Amino acid sequence: MNSAPSPILLRPARVVEVEAIRALERASAQRFLGLMDAIAADEPTPAPLLVRRIVEGRLLVAEIGEAIIGFVMVRPLEDGLYVEQLDVLPAVAGRRIGATLLDAVGARAGAGGLMLSTFRDVPWNAPYYARLGFVEVSQLTPGMAAIRAEHLARGLDEDARVFMRRMS
Repeated sequence: MNSAPSPILLRPARVVEVEAIRALERASAQRFLGLMDAIAADEPTPAPLLVRRIVEGRLLVAEIGEAIIGFVMVRPLEDGLYVEQLDVLPAVAGRRIGATLLDAVGARAGAGGLMLSTFRDVPWNAPYYARLGFVEVSQLTPGMAAIRAEHLARGLDEDARVFMRRMS
């Protein structure tokens, strides 16, 4: 009897998977309950944006069998890639799925590496990314400043957030 865990496959997302991706994002957000309830209750990424990223080839999923268990969505930012969203089902946390997804998109990031904005003091946010080689950005680039303005317009608390970068 084989007790080895099922292999994890990384592949481009498909448009027909948009609602599964949104459901995964909702499930992942539940980790914020009791810590940041507004984040836990926030709506997932709008379907049209997910479709756009899928068509652009900028949304990668991790799956076991036929189940999507994680995803990463990126967009170009200056000379690198910006991680717009990274989520893994809480039931499979701790298996390096997020790290594997980041490595896969990081391989295509270019000279500017991978950039992201995350909560400074949430254990599975900035401290996690620091363990994966991301460092805090002390001076925002114009692109990062534009993202910060987007976040403020959405009502995010930018005082609690930090921009980070990992070079390729």
